[in-house]
Amino acid sequence: MIESLLVANRGEIARRIIRTAKRLGVRAVAVHSEADADLPFVVEADEAVCVGPANPAQSYRNVEAILAAAEATGAQAIHPGYGFLSENADFARTVQARGLVWVGPGADAITAMGDKINARNLMAAAGVPVAPGTTEPATDLDAAVAAATGIGYPVMVKAAAGGGGMGMAVAADEAALRTEYDKVRAFAERMFGDGSVLIERYFPRVRHVEVQILGLADGRVVALGERECSVQRRNQKLVEESPSPAVSPELRARFLAAAVRAGEAVGYRNAGTVECLLDPATQEFFFLEMNTRLQVEHPVTELVYGVDLVEEQLRVAAGLPPTFDPDALTPRGHAIELRINAEDPKRFLPGPGVIGTWVEPTGAGVRVDSGYVAGNTVTPFYDSLLAKLVVAGADRAEAIERARTAVAGFAVAGPKNNLPFFAELLDNEEFVSGDYDTGIVGRMR
Repeated sequence: MIESLLVANRGEIARRIIRTAKRLGVRAVAVHSEADADLPFVVEADEAVCVGPANPAQSYRNVEAILAAAEATGAQAIHPGYGFLSENADFARTVQARGLVWVGPGADAITAMGDKINARNLMAAAGVPVAPGTTEPATDLDAAVAAATGIGYPVMVKAAAGGGGMGMAVAADEAALRTEYDKVRAFAERMFGDGSVLIERYFPRVRHVEVQILGLADGRVVALGERECSVQRRNQKLVEESPSPAVSPELRARFLAAAVRAGEAVGYRNAGTVECLLDPATQEFFFLEMNTRLQVEHPVTELVYGVDLVEEQLRVAAGLPPTFDPDALTPRGHAIELRINAEDPKRFLPGPGVIGTWVEPTGAGVRVDSGYVAGNTVTPFYDSLLAKLVVAGADRAEAIERARTAVAGFAVAGPKNNLPFFAELLDNEEFVSGDYDTGIVGRMR
């Protein structure tokens, strides 16, 4: 096993990785910005290094500062968490070139999956279903219009290098496409340094279902079930659950087989997620993207499968076998994750501030992965995620009931937060029925 690990991230995911590292006897090193100096992940690490000011470009995305911290602390490996540098292939290569262990997939797999058009083409060649769309970038507006005419409206206009729900727009007709194309291309150039745009069929009523995969040290790729991620605002997830209430045993078998093929097509190692869109009317699903990292929502898979995915990541990186039998994976019960964000519960706009009260719920089947405690300041420099409230039950009905109790028992005062939204959602008939899609939040508002 790795003996010392630098966590190149912050907040709840850094704290969560540190927790597993310390349980395994691995020395945990945190890096932090000046703004995060008093957060729990810094205090709980065995050693911590300030790598720059609040601006992420000067701290959490500062490759040389992070590598210098690894050298100064004698860290053997680097875990990037999610976001920031986690899907940066050049960073992964540099880490390994410096003689350090990279806790993640190979740089070639990150590169292959980082461009949505290239990823679509690779998946189609591997027999993974893909939605009708362009096989090369729409280099100008005329090319985009021609592609959309062939695909049929409505279409999704997407940044090829995008991720996390960013750089996407829907065009219902040619006039809308002419407006959205330039917006998406400009956004992509500004945010990702790559203005490439793809055009893809848009499905008005669709569910977002993803599969957790793990590429093992021996070369096998295994799938640890699916997660439903259809409760979203601005194409970003708010709630995840496993198993999906929309997936039958037959459909599940097709989902998992396709996800394994996707991983095998790029020689995948370590944890990753194959994201798909599911048309509930036809039961057809289409590859959306592969996230070459640990997902925010990994805890629901952990609770259903009884595994620690961070431990499995460390074992793969160290060349060790998994703690479980890949041929005998058995899901049990149901788990739901609610993303507690520092944002108002109506318009979902950020609301940073000083945390005056922070009381986490407890009880059977309740888990809280948090990044803050009372007295901490939620700054405007980073993602608004405060904590992940995860509940498990013997079935979906029990998980929902436990989630209701846990939301009522979660007390946060100071920054705005979306707990009231979750209280509303958990009593929403559409959500409770399990027959919902990505438009549910819009219908609630």
